[in-house]
Amino acid sequence: MSTPAHKRQRGPRRLPLRYLLPSLVLVAVTVMLLLRGYVHSEFLADHRVSPPTAQNEVPGEILEGGPVIDVRDGEPVTYDVPDHRIVLTFDDGPDPTWTPKVLDELARYDAHGVFFITGAMAARHPDLVRRMVDEGHEIGLHTFNHPDLSLQSRARVDWELAQNQLSLAGAAGIRTSLFRPPYSSHSYALDNTSWPVSEYIGRELGYLTVLNDTDSKDWARPGVDAIVDNAMPDVPGEGAIVLMHDAGGDRSQTVAALGRMLPELSERGYEFTNLTEALDAPSAHTEVTGFTLWQGRAFVGAVTVSQNAMSVLVVALAVIGTLVFARFGLMLVLSFVHARRVRRPGFSWGPPVTEPVTVLVPAYNERKCIANTVRSLAASDHPIEVVVIDDGSRDGTADIVEDLALPGVRVVRQPNGGKPAALNNGIAHASHDIVVMMDGDTVFEPTTVRELVRPFGDPTVGAVAGNAKVGNRDTLIGAWQHIEYVMGFNLDRRLYDVLRCMPTIPGAVGAFRRTALERVGGMSDDTLAEDTDITMALHRDGWRVVYAENARAWTEAPETVQQLWSQRYRWSYGTMQAIWKHRRSLIERGPSGRFGRVGLPLVSLFMVLAPLLAPLIDVFLLYGIIFGPTGKTVAAWLGVLGVQALCAAYAFRLDREKPTHLLSLPLQQILYRQLMYVVLLQSWITALTGGRLRWQKLRRTGAVESAPTADSRRPSPPDREARERTPAA
Repeated sequence: MSTPAHKRQRGPRRLPLRYLLPSLVLVAVTVMLLLRGYVHSEFLADHRVSPPTAQNEVPGEILEGGPVIDVRDGEPVTYDVPDHRIVLTFDDGPDPTWTPKVLDELARYDAHGVFFITGAMAARHPDLVRRMVDEGHEIGLHTFNHPDLSLQSRARVDWELAQNQLSLAGAAGIRTSLFRPPYSSHSYALDNTSWPVSEYIGRELGYLTVLNDTDSKDWARPGVDAIVDNAMPDVPGEGAIVLMHDAGGDRSQTVAALGRMLPELSERGYEFTNLTEALDAPSAHTEVTGFTLWQGRAFVGAVTVSQNAMSVLVVALAVIGTLVFARFGLMLVLSFVHARRVRRPGFSWGPPVTEPVTVLVPAYNERKCIANTVRSLAASDHPIEVVVIDDGSRDGTADIVEDLALPGVRVVRQPNGGKPAALNNGIAHASHDIVVMMDGDTVFEPTTVRELVRPFGDPTVGAVAGNAKVGNRDTLIGAWQHIEYVMGFNLDRRLYDVLRCMPTIPGAVGAFRRTALERVGGMSDDTLAEDTDITMALHRDGWRVVYAENARAWTEAPETVQQLWSQRYRWSYGTMQAIWKHRRSLIERGPSGRFGRVGLPLVSLFMVLAPLLAPLIDVFLLYGIIFGPTGKTVAAWLGVLGVQALCAAYAFRLDREKPTHLLSLPLQQILYRQLMYVVLLQSWITALTGGRLRWQKLRRTGAVESAPTADSRRPSPPDREARERTPAA
């Protein structure tokens, strides 16, 4: 990619909105993850169970009374279910697999029951709660996250029931007065820790506590026969509240047991009723209206959105995982193929290219860098002419070049018109058939031009991409970009070379046949990525674009996050513009169609979609660390990092780079993914809202004074004086 061009473009002042929306998306994803963890009991869950204690503080009438406890009026009262009535109760649901089967069995025999639902499950499956109510069943509360309330504070007890009611209101538009404590059983099992909870919930919160007469023990899955035997009333004809479960694991035995119990007990004259019907009491349900109803619906709606969004995110994670490993696999295999092909003894592009070439250097306010750039060209071992196109600089850039008085170097001045206009002007002034293009902040090695033009020995080659390297790599952000250039850009270019669909000739170091440029109309300002645009145009015109690994150019990379943001934002948005501009190649025939059906999908997947989804790897890492399974999550993340490290090490080996900077690879991968996500999201927003991105010229320091030697590969000490920014249009 080239450095930002010079022209400034006006556009609607929507930048604050564009910065805000990516942040809102990140916040929304975070909230959805937290909400999912909340309703899946992955945090705030407490699985402790209180051991039995003494019972001396439990009233005798409670220990010896019925399973329904009422202390709403102050004095404890218990109730038994009348004879020949059975109240089937089901805990822990609703479950999307087993609750419908339980409801189907009940419907077959026109039986009703009571479902003690947890708020977490109700919020996730509101349709099943509505079905329960619509089919005449009664609903009771079983807390939100199923903790043992005897181990919780009063505030937590209040919160568990309030959230349970909120889920019920959102799911079915009702509230209930029935409550069953988690881990409860018979009234005679209440002790000094569990009784105060039931007393508080009844006296202060107004609930009936519903325990049971018989426990089917289906939670232990003892077998259908055992479940039926356990559920039967102790005395024939005696009424009973039966404890069963419609969630919490495999409930196939429960469903089968119902299929046997219901007809058998019906033949014995039993009725299967709701609790309040069995007690001839008013319904436990009360309709919810007003703010409480909308509050419940909003909560359940948010959970539904979270559930659906998480399903999409999981699919997206699978997609990005596939893309990451597919890309790395292709990079490793095809870069090996490329290196082996161009490095084999006797390899040749054709007849040696010895004729002079023209080097174009578009420059706008390049005072800090231009002398280093031109001096590096003067040391070239290939015959060249250098044309510096001063694009309306205000800092004396052109004067500096003229004062150098180097042979074969001339200056062309023009009013500020942007980089494409400067390059087209340079092409018009070029004296030779091969044109090399570079940036005003870049320095060449003496062999760069020679290596760059060698592939033109093949008459089918229309353009050559050089090997752009980061010169100012001593800072952390510079080291990260160095890794990106070696691992991403240059390894990618080997891949694209083999597939014959190179998407971009880097503006820092590229060469073109002049005839090829003229056939496609020269450099265009239709996009912000003129280098990508021209490369795609050459492919569509039938020219081959290749990569010259030994044509090294040393460029000054952004030194701050803000500068990096501005550069990558322009690159991303410009790439999207170029893809859209050349979209018709997807349906065309010939070379254009081949590029459209191979190159465009690869660029779209690996340069637009993959970076947009890549942060999901880190999002799910955090989710797994917080909510579990931590070990498997960390192992999977380290596996991805290991593959990246393998590719990076191989890329550094191919480019003959010292691997020292790879020590910062883990941090680079984490932070870069987030940066590129926000940049790409902002680019999408810019495109979808019809905004236009103005040019942002980076501040240069002149850090790259000369090409490093092969041994050192290190830049000269930077000059920290900042250059002025591009003025507002």
